[in-house]
Amino acid sequence: MNSPVSTEIRTSINSAEVDALLAQMTLAEKIGQMTQIEKNSITPEAVAEYFIGSVLSGGGGNPTPNTPENWAKMVRDFQEAALQTRLRIPLIYGVDGVHGHNNVKGAVIFPHNIGLGATGDADLVTRIAEATAEELLATGVHWDFAPAVSVPQDIRWGRTYEGYSENTDIVSPLGVAYVKGLQQRGVLPSVKHFVADGGTSWGSTSKYDWLHGNWQLPGDGYSIDQGNAEIDEATLRAIHLPPYQAAIEAGAMNIMISFSSWNGLKMHAQKYLITDVLKNEFGFEGFVVSDWMAVSQIDRDFYTCVVRSINAGLDMVMVPFDYKSFIETLTKAVEQGDVLQSRIDDAVRRILKVKQAIGLFEQPFGDDSLLSEVGSEAHRAIAREAVRKSLVLLKNEGNLLPISKYASRILVAGEAAKNIGMQCGGWTIDWQGASGAITIGTDIVESVTKVVGEDTAVEYNAQGDFKADPSDIGIVVIGESPYSEGMGDKSDLTLPAADVELVNKMRSICKRLVVIVMSGRPLVITPQLEQADAFVMAWLPGSEAEGISDVIFGDYPFTGKLAHTLPRTAADIPLKTLKANDNGALFPVGYGLTTEV
Repeated sequence: MNSPVSTEIRTSINSAEVDALLAQMTLAEKIGQMTQIEKNSITPEAVAEYFIGSVLSGGGGNPTPNTPENWAKMVRDFQEAALQTRLRIPLIYGVDGVHGHNNVKGAVIFPHNIGLGATGDADLVTRIAEATAEELLATGVHWDFAPAVSVPQDIRWGRTYEGYSENTDIVSPLGVAYVKGLQQRGVLPSVKHFVADGGTSWGSTSKYDWLHGNWQLPGDGYSIDQGNAEIDEATLRAIHLPPYQAAIEAGAMNIMISFSSWNGLKMHAQKYLITDVLKNEFGFEGFVVSDWMAVSQIDRDFYTCVVRSINAGLDMVMVPFDYKSFIETLTKAVEQGDVLQSRIDDAVRRILKVKQAIGLFEQPFGDDSLLSEVGSEAHRAIAREAVRKSLVLLKNEGNLLPISKYASRILVAGEAAKNIGMQCGGWTIDWQGASGAITIGTDIVESVTKVVGEDTAVEYNAQGDFKADPSDIGIVVIGESPYSEGMGDKSDLTLPAADVELVNKMRSICKRLVVIVMSGRPLVITPQLEQADAFVMAWLPGSEAEGISDVIFGDYPFTGKLAHTLPRTAADIPLKTLKANDNGALFPVGYGLTTEV
């Protein structure tokens, strides 16, 4: 068993030690430190041979079988290889732990950020980050590609749920809270995606006729993700930049660059924003990392891609596949003088300083003693608290909620009521997530059944096929199937016909009806709101649905407040259109009914 890792990222760096190490490094060792590889694309032996600075697991980059113990072994194997190199510089392993250590089966899945935005609870967000950090360190992971501090302005975007709010003033303190929580447990946060990924225009996603080894080209479903933010600098500074400045002031030492563009220029080539604004104006002293193969979108010539991105201020490149080509290309660029040695030294110095700050040189491995904390009851309790605080009550006619635990009969309908995968959404076990019992957790049907009295009949039928008495209480759970990134870009945010039909069916057979919506963004719900006696936005609550029963049965009050404006009609999307229409908002930011316990 390893000794415990350091509990907090250092605030001071020994620059002399870093400079002494840098002075010993060859160009090959330096460029290796600037290279990040996807774990299935490299062996531990190659990590040592090429002096690789970082390995990552993308969404679904899991060992087989997918257990915390196998994760810990997988990461350790890569780290041990890095420590066989001449200078014994440890690598840093990164994952997309965007709502818990969400690739690992059995890890706690917290609500996605859109739900945390509705809590407005910075202390809660810090505790979520601390719990996530413990589960990461248990598996040897020291770098979390989170938090996203996007400020989504168009809810048709498939990454809307990764942002806390459409409102910068809500995003900034919650982003800072997450940064602090990870850092207090010795894990490096990656604040992303710099910048204005939430400000792109519908239909602006570029298509490419070159590959550079990138299988993840924007497909036919991509319409706004990786698109172009067509905004002036004043808007950029007012809406999208403040969360980054706040995170840097809180000590953030890593920033991830966005796939998107600003006024036609790819962010990965934006020297003005990366070097002049982020590093010089904001005083950012950490290192900047690219997103997944995103440098390849800059130009059809890969040499140009590498030169422009490094000169713009990229310090580490998430290659993530053909690392030999990247290393050869950057080496050639330095030898030909297209990338200066001083730019390489600056990048590597930044990377080494961060590795020193998080204690990797003293303790390069994780903490095996924390394996018992993966999926622990203590962490699930935090997630359950987050669920109940994230729920937003939009309507409560006749004070239907809270429901009595001793009601004679409760009818529950909807596929989403018994579907942990739908509760969790994308970025869960796999990149796109999946439907069904994909990990350990509690679904809504289970949570309702657990809380009611022994004489209360709880009946479940996904299609709402009940022989009902008009006095019965009905609960309908509807929502979005899992998705992530541009695969979730969607022009029509009205409810699917099947969901509309299910609500209508349950309305016709139940005297009192609760509608619960699980989604990664606001949807157009105006007609269904009228059908319901009580209406709850549950967002993507994650693995602990007992947080839902906690409030609908009155053990805790509803306290969640909207962090996004709800549009009245489909014509009121995006946000700038809604704001131009005096009657465009069904409910404003900050709306949410409360109940009494």
